[in-house]
Amino acid sequence: MPTTTHRRRRRPATCTALGGEPRASIGPDQLDLFGIRSIDPLEKKLVFERRVAIADMRIIDEFGVGVLIRKIIERVRARNGVLHLSFDVDFLDPAVAPGVGTTVPGGATYREAHLIMELLHDSDLVRSVDIVELNPFLDERGRTARAAVELVSSLFGLQITDRRTPSNAMLPGKS
Repeated sequence: MPTTTHRRRRRPATCTALGGEPRASIGPDQLDLFGIRSIDPLEKKLVFERRVAIADMRIIDEFGVGVLIRKIIERVRARNGVLHLSFDVDFLDPAVAPGVGTTVPGGATYREAHLIMELLHDSDLVRSVDIVELNPFLDERGRTARAAVELVSSLFGLQITDRRTPSNAMLPGKS
């Protein structure tokens, strides 16, 4: 599941344990869990107790990824915040991303994930990203890794029309 965290733009605290490097903590009201399909009982209890915002797959099915990711973007923008995206690759359906440790059917399609990344890019609020749950030993010929690279490329601004495909990879007049 992609997790977005948002925080207000402010001067971060420093931590002497990390050599005085800036660090910032976030509260549960600054965390969104997007695309949840399974959650263990303790996680569920903590998430509900702390009132963390959740968009599970049922809500996504009912409203669509575009509507829901725009709500997150609007909320962050209203707080003058920025986003960190923790891209949990097992958010994708196993048919798209088989190379993860825990496959759960019913994940996001490739196109839904692209739309999320494109909208996050367009928001100009994403300041950092990490990619988790990719297991190259379980991947099938690099399918999952390739999908992750393409999706993060969309997050960084690469558009579908910029990608090389068999139909546009050939230069005019060359066979």
